Amino acid sequence: MSASDRGAHEPLTSVEICAGAGGQAIGLHQAGFRHLALVEIDKYACATLRENVRKDPEWAGCEVLEEDLKEFGPGHVMAALRNPREEKGRPLVEGELDLLAGGVPCPPFSVAGMQLGADDDRDLFPQMLHLVRTLRPKAVLIENVRGILDKKFDAYRAGIISELRDEKYVFCGWRLLEARNYGVPQLRPRAILIAVREDVMKGTEKFPWPLGVSEPPADLYEELRPEMLRRRNVLRKRFPERQADINEAYRRWQKKAKLRARVAPTLVGGSKKHGGADLGPNRAKASWRHFGVNAMGVANEPEKTTDLARDFLRLTGPMLTVQQAAIVQSFPKDWRFAGGKTAKYRQVGNAFPPPVARALGRAIASVLRPEQRDQLLEKLEIEYASVEQADEERYVQPSFYDEADVSPVSTPALDHGEDLVGAGI
Repeated sequence: MSASDRGAHEPLTSVEICAGAGGQAIGLHQAGFRHLALVEIDKYACATLRENVRKDPEWAGCEVLEEDLKEFGPGHVMAALRNPREEKGRPLVEGELDLLAGGVPCPPFSVAGMQLGADDDRDLFPQMLHLVRTLRPKAVLIENVRGILDKKFDAYRAGIISELRDEKYVFCGWRLLEARNYGVPQLRPRAILIAVREDVMKGTEKFPWPLGVSEPPADLYEELRPEMLRRRNVLRKRFPERQADINEAYRRWQKKAKLRARVAPTLVGGSKKHGGADLGPNRAKASWRHFGVNAMGVANEPEKTTDLARDFLRLTGPMLTVQQAAIVQSFPKDWRFAGGKTAKYRQVGNAFPPPVARALGRAIASVLRPEQRDQLLEKLEIEYASVEQADEERYVQPSFYDEADVSPVSTPALDHGEDLVGAGI
């Protein structure tokens, strides 16, 4: 089926690079996009994607490609584009793809790393731009850490914008969005670039940037409580002789969390180069401690807990499980992660929260399908931003969220302010 043959009722198509455990893919899927391919090099993340994609018929045809991005190109035969009369699919036709999306590696721009930018061999922006040139998608969505908006990368960003404009794309902006504004119980600022092909954007002077959702913010305590209660109940059955201790540990956590846990600090997945998993840098650990959570590691799921004292009974509070970390990231409850505990946590901690991707996907879809604009933008807080050719500074907003509202605790004396954002992570 060619691009011109697809009607308004056909799902929008997408290809995602550096897909990780699927956070962005989930959100875009919920926004109405149907993935032709998810490209990822990490074997555990690919196993996660395969497990979840295969069990859900709505993802039918989506390929999980476990390969280096440098090996992926426009000649790949897409199984989802198979004609019913043919056994094999076909490659994408230039200009056919609706959306090329990806969260290119963060370490080149993260303050947690060396911020080497273009000098870092993990910088995959050149490969992303190569795919833009060869696939010619209607829209491009790139997610990264907020460190890429630092002044030291001004020239780097300007180069990317210039390349996109040379390829006849309208630069819609490079904005810093805060996950908390989209119903995620976590402070997680992400830098988002969106560009739309000129012929698609023709006649449209403004892009509808979603600033958040028109719903009350998610409450960290309320989000974690059901799973913490389930953990308590499972552990009481498995360790009947320690029921009193388990009950007391749960009460300690509940007392602190109910009072203070409104929004989590940024989860940090880390990398393969750094030991085991924990919930982030020292300041984030201190914040978790105020919520009654020990952030020095990750607990086993209650069904697999062997060291009860380590996972649940510490005086500083229970550790979070991978499942609870996934709740903090707003993954669907039925999304499963592959690998050992550390591999699973790294996938979760490095993910892009699905609700943010869903909002961005709906905004992009409203430009690709203008006849559905009102329906797609429903319940989103929208700011229409001019897309006229202008200096980048008109679009970049390095402090997009309310600085006065970043504290996850209700007591002013415990306000750690911006420390909790995980600057640049």
